[in-house]
Formats: sequence, structure tokens, C-alpha cells
Amino acid sequence: MLRPARDTDRDLVLPWRNHPSVRAVSLTTHEIKPAEHAAWWAKRSGDVLIYEEDGVPAGVVIFNGNTWSFYLDVEGLGQRLLPAWMRLEKEAVEYAFGTLGLETLGGETLADNKQVLALHRRFGFRETRRYERLIDGVPKTVVWTERSK
Repeated sequence: MLRPARDTDRDLVLPWRNHPSVRAVSLTTHEIKPAEHAAWWAKRSGDVLIYEEDGVPAGVVIFNGNTWSFYLDVEGLGQRLLPAWMRLEKEAVEYAFGTLGLETLGGETLADNKQVLALHRRFGFRETRRYERLIDGVPKTVVWTERSK
């Protein structure tokens, strides 16, 4: 289930975002400090949804216009991570085209993140372009994927 983020979620999601496996596939890979996260949350929390797995917060979905991103509580989900990824993506796509009324939805994924690119393909996203982006001073290939309603 997706629900709007609450102020009480702010500190809950920071360790998820800072998990090494999440940072490794993110466009911003440094460890986010609490003050930086609080400033981001103050500006963006209205764009944040919390994914709940069996009634327990387990992930984050962020919409910015027709662009989206997500991450999960890798440690908390453990072996349930892959099924949670699939449910989160399904619910996010439904939310984008239903609740938000979007006609297209797209996002950026590092080319090295083969698992997420495969998941996106499974949900009807297609690669529309690739481009280089500096991440921690290193050029990385980013894949833009999108799908229509």
C-alpha cells in the first residue's frame, strides 16, 4: 500500500536511503546527514509516498512531475525484498496513472543497476535514452526509462 508521507516518517526513512546497497545504485551516493535530510524533507515531503508491506513502512516512492524514484528498507525486508520491489512498482505505476492522472512516467536508473532495469521492463517501461552523468566525480551511464498510461 502507498500512503502520503507523514512528518513522523522523516527519521524512519533516512537509514533506508543511507543503506550501502541503496547508495551504491543512487545518483547521490554520499551518506546523507540528518540536517541535509531534514532540509530536503521540508521541501519535498509533499512529493513522498510511503510504501507499506503488511502494514509496516518498508519503502519510499518520490514523484516529481512525471518523474519518479524509489528505495526500500533493504535490511528490514530481508528475503522479502524482491516481492516488495515488484509490489511497490505495481502500486507506484497505478498511483501515477490513476491518482496523479499522468499520461507518462519516467525515471533515471544507473546502467549498472541491471535488476531495476529488468523490473522496469517487466512493468512496461522502455529505454528511451542513455547519457553520462558525473557521480562522485566518476562518469556513469544513466538510463532513462518511461512508459505511457
